[in-house]
Order: sequence, then structure tokens, then C-alpha cells
Amino acid sequence: MASSARRPHFESLTIFFPMWNEEATIERAVAAAFDAGDRLVATGEIGTFDILVIDDASTDNTPVIADKLAAEHEQLRVIHHERNRKLGGSLKTGFANATGELVLYTDADLPFDLAETTKAVRLLRIYEADIVSAYRFDRTGEGPRRLVYSYVYNHLVQLAFGLRLRDMNFAFKLLRRRVFDHIELKSEGSFIDVELLARAHRLGFHIVQFGVDYFPRTRGISTLSSNAVILQILREMWELRSDLRSLEPLPASLLEHRSPSTEP
Repeated sequence: MASSARRPHFESLTIFFPMWNEEATIERAVAAAFDAGDRLVATGEIGTFDILVIDDASTDNTPVIADKLAAEHEQLRVIHHERNRKLGGSLKTGFANATGELVLYTDADLPFDLAETTKAVRLLRIYEADIVSAYRFDRTGEGPRRLVYSYVYNHLVQLAFGLRLRDMNFAFKLLRRRVFDHIELKSEGSFIDVELLARAHRLGFHIVQFGVDYFPRTRGISTLSSNAVILQILREMWELRSDLRSLEPLPASLLEHRSPSTEP
């Protein structure tokens, strides 16, 4: 006799946070991730979830707090970098160690309400997308310098790589983990968000976007708009431009996918 229990749409989700000196935000971020995961399980979108913290050689109490939380929650894992590898290195570690069928990454300062994860998973399923990338409705809370920097950067990327996407560096990306069967990321800095989207787009993966309310950082330190970070982004964009432009679409058979809920 067939079971009456509804099968989840996706087997599992990994939510991961790259963290550097986030002692003021880590507990709040982990609690919000548990709330989001529990909601997705309750609604039948996913079967299980886990949370992954990438400690990027923090110099404050982030490693201690992270290990304490991991000891209290079996669904939480922590990976410590011996040296600081910046955003790119942290994201590569997170993607490589994520075990879920779906992978979501965001920042520890919670720039959006993690309850939006439910909508992101629904969009990925309904529109048969491979990546859901969010953008911010209102960015005025960042200040004029960040607004100008982001405007110029996004238009440069659109011209250089043909990406018709908004707010590409925003830390809200939901992906099918199988995307990384075909993508090897090379960036070590903050260009990694664009590199991920550019590679996926050139290979033929389906990307959808949706807008979310934005909550500027109130705790911890952001280094995204520092001169050193901006120069590294531009350097990596220049170094990887030929590689990204040379990519060709994958065969259609490799781009097709079926969620567990549609399989016999």
C-alpha cells in the first residue's frame, strides 16, 4: 500500500554562512536559519536541512561561539580556515562542503528576512530554475558611495558578460547543488558572486530573480566597499574575462532536471 505521506519536493537543503569576526551576529543568524529550515520542512518543500558555518580565520570569539553552537545542534557544522581567505575562498569552501540537494548562502548579518527562503525554494521549483538570485528593493540605507559603486559595477558586468541581472553581489543565492558538477569557481575575492552567475549563464543554467526588503548591517564590520576590495574585484574581472566569455552552453541533456516530487 502506498504511503499517504506527501513526499517533499526536494530532499535536502544546506544553508551556509561565510563568517569573519561575526561574534555579534552569529547566534541570531543560526537561529534564523533553523526557523527557515523548520518552516520549509513543515510545508513539505524539503525533507531535511543542515546549517554550515565557514569561519574565515576570525580573530574575535566567532570560532568559539560557532563550535559551542555546533556542540548543541547536530544539524550545524563548522569549518575553520587556518588563514583568512576572503569571501571567495569562504564561498568555495561552503559550496564544496554543502551536502544538500539545494544550497543557500547568505551573510551572517542577515541582510534579508530568511523567511524569504520559502519563496525562493518555491520559485526554483515552479519555474524549474537552477539558481534563484535575489535583489534589494531599496538600497538607500547603504549610503551614496555604495549606491554609486554598485550601479557602476553592475552595469560593467552586464556589458562585459551579457548578464541581464540586478544586484549581482547581493548575498542571497539559492542553487541546485548539481550546478557545481559543471562549474569550478576561481575567484578569491568578492567577484565570486558575478563569476558564479556568469559561468552558470554561459553554460545555459536557468537563473531567476526576485526582490526582497533589505536590512543594512547594524552589527559587525562590512569591508565590501573598501578600496582594496574594489580593486581586487576589478582585477579578478579582468583576469577571468576571457575564460568566462569562452564558455559554451552544455548539452540539453545535462541541463534537464526532475525534482523528486515528479519522479515515478
